[in-house]
Amino acid sequence: MAKPLLIFVVLILSLIICSSSATNYIVGDSSGWDISTDLDTWLIGKRFKVGDVLVFQYSSFHSVSEVTKENFEGCNTTNVLDSTKNGNTTFPLTKPGDIYFVCGNRLHCLGGMKIHVNIENDVAAASPAAAPEQGPSFSPSSKSKNPSVVPSFALSNHVGILDSIVLVILGFLSLAFGLV
Repeated sequence: MAKPLLIFVVLILSLIICSSSATNYIVGDSSGWDISTDLDTWLIGKRFKVGDVLVFQYSSFHSVSEVTKENFEGCNTTNVLDSTKNGNTTFPLTKPGDIYFVCGNRLHCLGGMKIHVNIENDVAAASPAAAPEQGPSFSPSSKSKNPSVVPSFALSNHVGILDSIVLVILGFLSLAFGLV
């Protein structure tokens, strides 16, 4: 009796830990925030949620600026919402909606060193009445001529609601078979 109950408790705790954890996204992965990084490919399959964090790692030749949609589209780097140059910058995603980032060097921005992410609201994403899931929302830059293959296991960093349900069912089954 104690062993199945222990398994059930471990499964429930892992469910809680996995479903409530935020994800730190290193922008550009191992290539970082750089003019040579294909940021359009990096965005494919990623779902950003409130509580996640974008981590920008870059050299002294770059900076990262949060800008408005209009400044993003025109690579206007003079009127920014926030800007840093320290080489290791984190931006916590605190509210749902669109957020835009560009390199402070306008030529780098025009070369594709910019990203637009859509931050989902966890409550809406977990609701059964939510609209069907669509791909990530981002504005393509001019750097999508060099696509790379993204492995399917790297496309999602969150435990889905279906995964959570499966874990709970497995916990109940292990408990039920332990009692028979």
